[in-house]
Amino acid sequence: MATGLARGAAKRGKRIAFGDGKRIIWDHNSEPIFRGNPNIAPPRTQIVGDLEWIRFYKGSRIYNSQDTVNHRWNWNYDFHAIPGEVFLSHEEKRFAGLFMRGLVIIEPNAPAYKVSTSNKQWPYERYDELSRRLRAAGHTVAQFVYNGAKHRLALVTQIRTPTFREALAVMATASLYIGSEGGLHHGAAAVGTPAVVLFGGFVPPSVTGYAMHTNLTGGAEACGSLRPCEHCAAAMQAITVDEVYAAAIAHLEKRSA
Repeated sequence: MATGLARGAAKRGKRIAFGDGKRIIWDHNSEPIFRGNPNIAPPRTQIVGDLEWIRFYKGSRIYNSQDTVNHRWNWNYDFHAIPGEVFLSHEEKRFAGLFMRGLVIIEPNAPAYKVSTSNKQWPYERYDELSRRLRAAGHTVAQFVYNGAKHRLALVTQIRTPTFREALAVMATASLYIGSEGGLHHGAAAVGTPAVVLFGGFVPPSVTGYAMHTNLTGGAEACGSLRPCEHCAAAMQAITVDEVYAAAIAHLEKRSA
């Protein structure tokens, strides 16, 4: 999302400094995503005169704020995610070239390290059935393999990606991405890949979703609960395999046309 906020800065003769107005603040994920991006200033360049500051960093994400009393996120509905950018290297593009183009990439695992993971998890058996239907329709389904991935789909292409950037290089050659709201759906937007994103009832698509994607909520309003939530579970249950499959086929037919 940060790279979307920085889009076009270099053309204006500027670079975006993500920080508090005095200090550029990056976390461990920043450098891999910002690598090679001419619109973004790295740390220790805050005295240079071409900077424009945006208070977007861990602990200050603009699109939400934490309600510590009710253990939930409050969403900023005035914020709308802009598709980002990833500047891939020749080596990363060569890595992607090792695999078939036009894959349907499915990520059945919501991030395991987050307390709110269960609120973003579509049932694994539905991912399995979706994969089976897509394969029966003649589409090649793939899944990224990485440390900590809990569920693996059967009879699909397994792609071990040493880095997130290499995963995005493969994503850039894919026909479609299917998975929950998170890093890979933002990555799909950044590389221009269509997606079916299972939001459920945790995050509002109007805030972190993209118009180029199909964003499914199960008819629920976003509650932002940071604890396992019956409302979010019901929202995910309301998203059917038929609904996701129909959205996927619509994107694939449009892509092939």
